Amino acid sequence: MSPAQDTPPTGGGRGTLIVISGPSGVGKDTVLRKVFELDPRLRYSVSYTTREPRPGEVDGVSYSFVDEPTFQAMAERGELLETAVVHGRHYGTSKARVADALERGEDIVLKIDVQGAGQLRGRVDGAVFIFLLPPSAEVLQERLRGRGTDDDASVRRRAEDAVRELGEAERYDHRVVNDDVERAAREILSIVAENRGGNAEEPD
Repeated sequence: MSPAQDTPPTGGGRGTLIVISGPSGVGKDTVLRKVFELDPRLRYSVSYTTREPRPGEVDGVSYSFVDEPTFQAMAERGELLETAVVHGRHYGTSKARVADALERGEDIVLKIDVQGAGQLRGRVDGAVFIFLLPPSAEVLQERLRGRGTDDDASVRRRAEDAVRELGEAERYDHRVVNDDVERAAREILSIVAENRGGNAEEPD
């Protein structure tokens, strides 16, 4: 049974799910590191992926790295809340991890592709969708080329995918421009505070 057919967890009055998307090269990881540094109360939902780890990535921290058969078996058992194919690799979110964290009252940050975000809309009560934008298309191209982790063909493919992803930005509740890492992180935290019911203050 596919995840889309199963009963989703709901946030209700418990924790809040914060969904972050943005094109490759926009700086999602860098901004999120600053977000977690400024507000340690937030928790990160570790996604599953079939791609190989990049230098510095740790299994179970950056992602849970699994092979294709394992991923497909999880999907068939209905264990994934959403799935996506990004640059030829599978990504997915554990339904149990999200449900358990929300039940504990934790605010969970989920970094996923626009495909996965589309699957989540309407499936988790009170979820907040934030799209991270580059200052300009030119800056995004420079960041993609400057990463140094991809060959020219991969950079071109990611640039083409970025155009498609940017076209989805208007479907998100909030859009944040990453023109400065700390400023963008604090804007995200302001959005999170508002959706906590206004009871939380932004950290200093």
